[in-house]
Amino acid sequence: MERFSQRKADEIRKVTITKNFIPNATGSALIECGNTKVICTATITNTAPQWMKGSGHGWLTAEYGMLPASSSGRINRDKHLSSGRTKEIQRLIGRSLRAAVELESFGEKTILIDCDVIQADGGTRTASLNGAITALSEALIKLRNEGIIEKSPMKEFMGAISVGLIDGETLVDLDYHEDSRAQVDMNVVMLGCGKFIEIQGTAEKDPFDRNQLDKMLGCAEKGINEIIEMQNELFENDMDWLLNR
Repeated sequence: MERFSQRKADEIRKVTITKNFIPNATGSALIECGNTKVICTATITNTAPQWMKGSGHGWLTAEYGMLPASSSGRINRDKHLSSGRTKEIQRLIGRSLRAAVELESFGEKTILIDCDVIQADGGTRTASLNGAITALSEALIKLRNEGIIEKSPMKEFMGAISVGLIDGETLVDLDYHEDSRAQVDMNVVMLGCGKFIEIQGTAEKDPFDRNQLDKMLGCAEKGINEIIEMQNELFENDMDWLLNR
């Protein structure tokens, strides 16, 4: 099928990542995936949650939100972060980043990730994840440069992408036009080593078979590898330290 964006079936949207987008944050990034734009920040405090006191371990948590004008029709502010969708995406971001970071040796610190969608055109959760790992990397480098930490707690870079079935064809990195009519919608999160962190797949209409699942995962893996390669280029000078190589 011909895509509205004229992309090939396995072609991701143009991705632009601007590091240090919010100078007041410990680490930050603006990520643009096509017309989806998300500001991600990382703040690191020297205290752990109360339930972790005395453990010597750190913690990482995340918050996610969409600004009122980020989509067509005003989105009400989720002042108490109470909506099911908001909670689900926050937990996804937190789980995924914790899989990429060794918090046991980080000391009793808390990493706070904030992802704010300023423009939405599909794939906001995957864009948030890709921007969050960039903001976190920036924050860790800053702490190293200030002499606060010596060793990076990061184990791997991480990437995320959406993939789906539309009229029987597998398409990667769905924009809103495609996502809204997909028969199957899937979000995939993967480490740079090729291991999967999370696979969220749902048949909106007809169930999908194993062959279709394998093809979707293959498409997702290709797209994620392209995103991780961008991360390698962004942090080329600091990659060995970040990933403890």
